[in-house]
Parts: sequence; C-alpha cells; structure tokens
Amino acid sequence: MQATKGDRLLVHGRVVGQVDKVAQIVEVLGTDGNPPYRVRFEDGHEAVMSPGPDSVVRHEESAR
Repeated sequence: MQATKGDRLLVHGRVVGQVDKVAQIVEVLGTDGNPPYRVRFEDGHEAVMSPGPDSVVRHEESAR
C-alpha cells in the first residue's frame, strides 16, 4: 500500500451495520509512500495508522 499526502484512506466497517470511515492522509511517515500514515478523519480526529487489509487508498487525482 502506497500513498502520498492528500490521498484518502477508506477504512471499511468490520461488522454488519458499521459504516466505512474516510480519512485524509496529512503525512506519510514511512519510506517511499509506505505506512504508517498520519490521517485526519472527517470529524477532525487525527491518528497515526498502519492500515490493514480492510483499508483502501484513494489517490488524489490532482496530485497526478
């Protein structure tokens, strides 16, 4: 999984009825775009994450 600043991280819900969470990647802490990432969720909460297989990076189109 590789990402750049500005990409979106989509974390799928793990149980039935749990909604997906979307976070913006504000900093890439790993080398060559690899995790961990500092992310900001839609509610303003920030965290450092090493996403698992239930996560998908949505690349920012303007960065390309």
